[in-house]
Amino acid sequence: MNKRLFAGAALFLLSVTTAQAIDLDQPEVRSFIDSMVEEHDLDREELRDILGAAEVKDSILEAIARPAEKTLSWAEYREHFLTRERIDAGAAFWVENKDTLESISIDTGVPVEILVGIIGVETYYGRITGSYRVLDALATLAFSYPPRSKFFRRELQEYLLLVREEGMQAADATGSYAGAMGRPQFMPSSYRAYAVDSTGDGKRDIWDDWTDVAGSIANYFLKHGWKPGEEVTAQASLGGTWQGATPEPANTLKASETIASLSRQGVMFVTDLHADSKSELLTFEGDDGAEHWVGFHNFFVITRYNRSVMYALAVHQLGQEVAIEVNGDAS
Repeated sequence: MNKRLFAGAALFLLSVTTAQAIDLDQPEVRSFIDSMVEEHDLDREELRDILGAAEVKDSILEAIARPAEKTLSWAEYREHFLTRERIDAGAAFWVENKDTLESISIDTGVPVEILVGIIGVETYYGRITGSYRVLDALATLAFSYPPRSKFFRRELQEYLLLVREEGMQAADATGSYAGAMGRPQFMPSSYRAYAVDSTGDGKRDIWDDWTDVAGSIANYFLKHGWKPGEEVTAQASLGGTWQGATPEPANTLKASETIASLSRQGVMFVTDLHADSKSELLTFEGDDGAEHWVGFHNFFVITRYNRSVMYALAVHQLGQEVAIEVNGDAS
């Protein structure tokens, strides 16, 4: 999932070696242990053993602090995710897991192409899930990355509770440099809140079980308000009656207009949704200049998975391209 970069965090790298043990006597660590013992009844010595085995890693701090060389345009972002190879891999994944994906889709109303789009963008259909120990990632960022330490201490807390609930070994789970886990790249709080046991085997396995992975992603979408059967987005153009300022690319994450209000302003697009449905005009920098799209309710549900309109459009378009490939092969 998308992580904000903080250039100023480079100042905090100087005091950290390539990999070193967490300092259990660091005031923030001691306070964290106290709160976990008092509020969640974790065993103090066991918790000290777990955190004592965590390592602060330069590579984690560098990954989250490295300033982006530039902001990617939509054309560049799309080129990365909508490759021929990724579309073909998605079609193969869909065919191989057809029964599972279609069963989850029927049960939840979340289309297969959305499930495939998420998995394809997040982890290239399980090929790239991250090699950092989740314990190292969260402990490093919780105690050695002041700009977002509060957030990552909450996620470390969620992770330790998850370990207890699921009967996991804290040092075993692997994921991204920010602690996102498994094939759907759930943060620990999302795992606890949205992961489901779709196989009925008593485990919520988002690393190795595609049924649990697909079910968990679908559940995430349902919990965030996905409306089955509704459209996601429509390509648009500005008609002759458009009188507003020239739209510029922006990471707008909430619909403030309706289909009717956009139409009155001169935005031209096609949809079967009702005139009072929430909508938003979105502009992207494409290969041939500005691209205009209208995002509907379900589009903004996708942005709850990752707070980026480019991410949401990439998920949608990748899923659509894979569906075309699968349906073309079938016919």
